[in-house]
Amino acid sequence: MGWVEKAGMARSVRIEYPGAYYHVMARGNRREAIFLDEDDRKFFLQCLAEACEKTGWRVQAWVLMSNHYHLFVETPEANLVEGMKWVQNTVTRRFNVRHRKWGRLFGDRYKSVLVEGGEANYYTTLWDYIHLNPVRAGLVRIGEGGSILDYPWSSIAGGYALAPRRRAKWLAAAEGFSTMGYADTTAGRREMVAYLDERGRAEGKGSGMVPLPHGVDGRMSHLRRGWYWGSQEFAQRALDLAEALIGKGKSRAYMRNRERVAHGMQEAQRILEDGIALAGLKEKELGELPANESRKVALARLVWGRTTVSQSWIAERLKMGNAANVSLALHRAKRKGQELPKDLLKFIAKVQAYAH
Repeated sequence: MGWVEKAGMARSVRIEYPGAYYHVMARGNRREAIFLDEDDRKFFLQCLAEACEKTGWRVQAWVLMSNHYHLFVETPEANLVEGMKWVQNTVTRRFNVRHRKWGRLFGDRYKSVLVEGGEANYYTTLWDYIHLNPVRAGLVRIGEGGSILDYPWSSIAGGYALAPRRRAKWLAAAEGFSTMGYADTTAGRREMVAYLDERGRAEGKGSGMVPLPHGVDGRMSHLRRGWYWGSQEFAQRALDLAEALIGKGKSRAYMRNRERVAHGMQEAQRILEDGIALAGLKEKELGELPANESRKVALARLVWGRTTVSQSWIAERLKMGNAANVSLALHRAKRKGQELPKDLLKFIAKVQAYAH
């Protein structure tokens, strides 16, 4: 399933479906910085990692600049909007608390360009474009002997160039190496970096040109300005999906909220039904136990980490009072171990090991 959002000509089409690829971009409010230091960047990547855990996203490429970021994301399930909402809200709250600011961190709604990610030409063009952002910004001086590796805040220096054991699990490195045509070996990684350095040397600082493959409608298919990046046939399939959904007679708000939220709740409900039984609990007993009871907290932590449901939903479902109680219990649970039934521990390990 998927959905489309059309709010006037000024806003782009937003389509979700299982297995979709996107180029996601967001800038700071009034183009101001969204990363003031290394800790801000580290926290953003931590949030991205948590979002991938919650949603099953697979990140193909990323780069963090000073006042904006780029992501190349695959969504095995139709949940880009829910995941992005969580990421941007969480990053904004942390930034404001840490720097004693208030209000919006990001500008207008983030931009998401639907990508024909399964087609090598479109995949490689976007992959290159994201990784060469520091070159275009003059942050890497390849013409003066520098390298793309000199910029630490991209998925090259922070991912592909690293040995597999040092990479984040949410980076889809195997797909990246395969599509780009390099082996995931020491020699292959060096060749990949050399290729990007040569691309950067050829393009130079300030180049923002993106070559359009033959047959592409440049008015609508663009890495930054269009609503999709791919062939016209790909665009038509996406529009057919969108029109089919709207044609069912449901409002846009219905499609946005009911289907997206149901996805998160379905998985959360499944986890809780199995977990409550394996914890030796009964539904009618949940309200009789304190909010910080170890089995309830363990299940709350599992659901919070693996789905996109709210802490208010968890509080209601596990009879933990309110969202504040859940937040406090989760925070305290990080600092101390919990005695839990063996069957529940096995279940938690199984869910955590499950690949979305």
